Amino acid sequence: MSLPLHFAPRRLILAAPALLLGPAAAQVPLTPAQMEGPYFPRAIPADADADLMRVAGQPRMARGQPLRFEGVVRGRDGAPLAGVRVQIWQADADGIYLHPADPRLSARDTGFQGYGSTITDNAGRYAFRTIRPGLYPGRTPHIHMRTTSADGRLDLTTQAYFPESPQNERDFLLRNLSAERRALLMMTLSPTDDGQLARFDIVLG
Repeated sequence: MSLPLHFAPRRLILAAPALLLGPAAAQVPLTPAQMEGPYFPRAIPADADADLMRVAGQPRMARGQPLRFEGVVRGRDGAPLAGVRVQIWQADADGIYLHPADPRLSARDTGFQGYGSTITDNAGRYAFRTIRPGLYPGRTPHIHMRTTSADGRLDLTTQAYFPESPQNERDFLLRNLSAERRALLMMTLSPTDDGQLARFDIVLG
């Protein structure tokens, strides 16, 4: 299922001064890489579109707080990148992954897709309809991402985080980052009628 892309890119505050200095100085901070983790789907589900809240053949939608997860993929010069494949995978509302190694798999929400994929448009934009992930033991809530440019040269695996989560300070991956790099992995959140809008721009280099 295709989702409408009708949003404006998040402002690249850290890059603004450099962009005023001309092309030679326009270097946007790269999005930090993070581990893929143990639960990238062993087999991509038959329904792997950008709407994770509805699974083909399932009579109900996913449980949990709806989340529209969107952003812009750019190169290091700040230019938007079209044709980039964006994949996400995450836990359901109860913190369970779509993966046979998750010990709680039998209790997983079958109305939640768990994985989705889309391609950026000509303005570098991507969008997913998903839910806010539940707590997985030992981690703070997060969404796994992989972005791959059309020519395959730029490939980044990372994780996007919710800035207000109290578990962030105890998360072992976030604790190992400087404050500046940690800030680059935080979503920008705003309320919607039925949930939240999460904005997360990605810079590949």
